[in-house]
Amino acid sequence: MAMFNPKGRTNYEPNSWGVEGDPRETPLGFHSYPEQQTGTKVRARSETFADHYSQARQFFISQTPTEQQHMISALVFELSKVERPDIRTRMVSHLLNVHQDLAQGVATGLGLQEMPVPAKAAKPTRTDLNPSDALSIIKNGPQSFKGRKLGILATDGADINLYNALIQAVQNVGASFEVVAPTITGFKASDGTLVPANQKIKGGPSVLYDAVVLLLSEEGAQLLSNESTARDFVADAFAHAKFIGYTQLATLLFDKAGIGQNLDDACINLSKAGDAASFIKAAGALRFWEREAKVNMV
Repeated sequence: MAMFNPKGRTNYEPNSWGVEGDPRETPLGFHSYPEQQTGTKVRARSETFADHYSQARQFFISQTPTEQQHMISALVFELSKVERPDIRTRMVSHLLNVHQDLAQGVATGLGLQEMPVPAKAAKPTRTDLNPSDALSIIKNGPQSFKGRKLGILATDGADINLYNALIQAVQNVGASFEVVAPTITGFKASDGTLVPANQKIKGGPSVLYDAVVLLLSEEGAQLLSNESTARDFVADAFAHAKFIGYTQLATLLFDKAGIGQNLDDACINLSKAGDAASFIKAAGALRFWEREAKVNMV
């Protein structure tokens, strides 16, 4: 049991830094008293504890290609913070014992010039463990927008009927919403109603929401297309593979955000109030993963 937290560059062992004062295990080890029960009580470790890679391999092969890429990207991100190239390479040598595709993806992301040899394994990796759908988040994803939050970016002149239909559709599935507007006062809808805002555009980024809708008038689209945070609102939602509902005038903002030529099936044109319910139903998938490969490097 640790009695204090070691200070310094490393608080683990073995390590290759060799700094004086680094933690080391006690040569005495841990002892159990052999109390007599129906047999001798001992402390023993199963041989399966020497298998360091099989469980990780089964987890990796159980993921969808999108999830596998997420794992590769996460490892590349973390290992890119490691200062020593030899440690980065050593980690890839361990990943080779998990899965070749995982190791190759990380090596490519790190820019390794050549693959290392696999790390010496205490016990060979098992390849007889089959994929399990229960280990995948995407395969067990939500079936509706219930419990989620919609962000509605709206400007003066926004269609009140479409706005009301969206609110009704959100409430019908048990979700919530927030209005984002150029000012915190809100926006004046097409019928003259002043709809208060929950967030000002400069304080309400799209990362706060599971899906977004753009309700823009012609004047509002011109206004927001010159606002960097509005362009970021749209570009970030697109980059994060979110469902985006929009009225036709919002295409100007898409163009200014650099995604006008890349709209896909999760970018849904809401031309009438009746489209609101179908958009919320589609957004129940939460993400349009097919988009990721087009917008992200490793």
